[in-house]
Amino acid sequence: MSTATVPPDAPTARPVVGVLALQGDFAEHTAMLESIGVSVVEVRGPSDLERIEGIVVPGGESTTLSMLLDSSDVREPLARSLAGGMPALGTCAGMILLAREVLGGRPDQRSFGAIDLAVRRNAFGRQVDSFEADLDVVGLAGPSVHAVFIRAPVVERVGPTVEVLASVELGGELRPVVCREGAVIVAAFHPELAGDTRLHALFVETVLASRAELSRAG
Repeated sequence: MSTATVPPDAPTARPVVGVLALQGDFAEHTAMLESIGVSVVEVRGPSDLERIEGIVVPGGESTTLSMLLDSSDVREPLARSLAGGMPALGTCAGMILLAREVLGGRPDQRSFGAIDLAVRRNAFGRQVDSFEADLDVVGLAGPSVHAVFIRAPVVERVGPTVEVLASVELGGELRPVVCREGAVIVAAFHPELAGDTRLHALFVETVLASRAELSRAG
């Protein structure tokens, strides 16, 4: 278990991160982020997006989340923020919502296209086929990450500028389950359920780097 925190000499005091709080396990993500010194805004409406520097899109039910994004009027302003370079961490259903292409979804399901992946819903099977695995994740020091997969998606296509940080074996071949492109990180599993904060800390580093870049540009 990691005890990583935001370093005291970081180029910002307490980064402010949003957690999409429309459905799913957003409370667990909030707790993980707060445990490493991050200020959290639970995003339920468009005005919440104005207060944040990055966003976590949690696990849950991707089609339900997609509909709630519309009914809450969060989709369009969030899409603009992501297109403008806002850092994002998507886990399980969040990976689906951030991907460019969704396979096996409803015809009316829309994703943000924030990372150049094709992702297949529930590719590892139904709830009874959930499993756990220890992963070596590029960029994370220390022991393997204990990953909890619950009705997990899998990556079917990786864009040329996407970095694969970790993979697991499925059907005799390795499939990516942690990927990064620019300021967007996605994982097919639930890091908030294992008590290891390192993936969240990696995301916070991305938020801090984005803020520093904006400061230099300004």
